Amino acid sequence: MALIDDPLEHEFSFSKGDFDRVRELIYRHAGISLHDGKQAMVYSRLSRRLRETGHASFAAYLQALESQGGQSEWQEFVNCLTTNLTSFFREDHHFVALKDDVKVINSRPLRIWCCAASTGEEPYSIAITCSEALGGATQFQMIASDIDTNVLATARRGVYSVDARGLSPERLRNNFLRGTGANAGKMKVKPELQRCIEFKPLNLMDQQWQLGEPFHIVFCRNVMIYFDAPTQRKVLERIHRVLRPGGLLFVGHSENFTESRDLFKLRGKTIYERV
Repeated sequence: MALIDDPLEHEFSFSKGDFDRVRELIYRHAGISLHDGKQAMVYSRLSRRLRETGHASFAAYLQALESQGGQSEWQEFVNCLTTNLTSFFREDHHFVALKDDVKVINSRPLRIWCCAASTGEEPYSIAITCSEALGGATQFQMIASDIDTNVLATARRGVYSVDARGLSPERLRNNFLRGTGANAGKMKVKPELQRCIEFKPLNLMDQQWQLGEPFHIVFCRNVMIYFDAPTQRKVLERIHRVLRPGGLLFVGHSENFTESRDLFKLRGKTIYERV
């Protein structure tokens, strides 16, 4: 497939060399492995950044990023290339299992880490489930992290459309405040539920994860699909270290870690237990 390089049809030329450079930089910085079919996605997302920074070409932007890009521009680069697809109670079987699991863990407060908070639907779904199972939001603590600071800001606000998928009328009524006037059609997560979650930016490639005490449960769903096998193994080893013995790891529906039996054993449908 030819790369996007026709200046008559596209604002910026985009050579194979440019794409390969983007792939190398995002892999080095965030562990994300982009395959050949992602050229159009990369062009679409990064061309917006070229306009905002005033660069005339991908080559010029990438040169500036490598030579003088500060932390804020690297963050914008990563934000452009991360994918955020989420909804409330996505892969519902996990939350059915979670409700049973948290009841039998004999330790309070329960500590949970959601590795890919995105715009917040997943951590709030976890929090709602734990609150229902344990009788309130004071029985657990959660860290919800993401590499994308833009979506993390949305998660912190906790404001969504009342038509958001995945919420039953009862859960909406119990856990959200409906907007009125200019905010009609919107809902905001109740403060008591928000208080149990600490939202923080975190890159899984960072050398140090500042996460505090070990966790009982980690949600790392639909994250590993963006990593190659060596990067997956590295992240799994580090998750193993931050989980308590017997702790649970919830992963995405297409993720399989049977090659890491020394770290995790399959406990249920895409749920693993720390060895």
